[in-house]
Amino acid sequence: MMISFFESFFEIQKKIHQIIFSWIPFSFGDVLYILLGIFLLYFIIKSFKKKSRSSSLLKILVVINIFYFSYQIFWGMLYFQTPIIKKLSSQEEPTVEKAKILALKYLEKCKETRSLTKEDNNGVFIITDLKAVQHEILSQQTKLPQNISDKKAPEINAFKPSLFKNVMNFTGILGYYNPFTAEAQFNSQLPNTLVPFTSAHESSHQLGFAREQEANFVGYLIGINSKNLELRYSTEYFTLKSLLNYIVDEDPEFVKNALKNYSKEMKKDRAYEKAFVLKHQGVLDDFFGFTNNLFLKSNQQEGSITYSYFIDLLLNYEKI
Repeated sequence: MMISFFESFFEIQKKIHQIIFSWIPFSFGDVLYILLGIFLLYFIIKSFKKKSRSSSLLKILVVINIFYFSYQIFWGMLYFQTPIIKKLSSQEEPTVEKAKILALKYLEKCKETRSLTKEDNNGVFIITDLKAVQHEILSQQTKLPQNISDKKAPEINAFKPSLFKNVMNFTGILGYYNPFTAEAQFNSQLPNTLVPFTSAHESSHQLGFAREQEANFVGYLIGINSKNLELRYSTEYFTLKSLLNYIVDEDPEFVKNALKNYSKEMKKDRAYEKAFVLKHQGVLDDFFGFTNNLFLKSNQQEGSITYSYFIDLLLNYEKI
């Protein structure tokens, strides 16, 4: 009953926030975070002075409590929704053998779809029309299976490139949802293979799916049957990589052979992604990976390293 109330409240505040903030050409939520950071830094510095210590610490505590309370009201309670796995007719345990069958299926799908997409002078996949991808995501939100999602899709374009993209390159964070403005942020400097599915993932948060791996699954449902080739390829490619990551510890030879069987175009996309990651590896990447892992576990989720819940949903949905 209580969760149902917060789900209904989320729909109301999301609609209001998107009407207010979606028309702004930059991420207003990021501006709020910057202002919050400046405020906290200012009063932390003031707290070192004996005269203003008490009042400064009080202001910091008040703002943090307001921020935390607002977060829980707008978003945090959605982590307690009924898990999607309980809505599927099949609820079998995932196995590596089933994942292998699906991996080979998506390898072929990727090859076919990739051959129909555009690429740059280096032969790397490119997005020709990002707005078209975004509109397709919003359209596909309205076609989700009713047994999985009865959430309202307002079809308001609130995708925003993050103002923190230069920092995000070094954190491993591809995108994020801002519950205070209902904006879906993405890193516009990512390899193009990652952008459409990242956007579909964040749009799943906009719908009200809080758990990360459920947002991956809903993002998969949004993109997998899309007529937009760029969205479909990005989704198929993410799905294939997730399956191979799930398999690799149990059967590294299978994964090695699958990678060898990537098409020439897919190999170039993979090489470009690897070069991007290697270029931006560092302390920030490790730090944000660790803190994100703690955040996920504190919100009724698996850690960021484990993708088995997404694979669980995928295999049960595909009924392999």
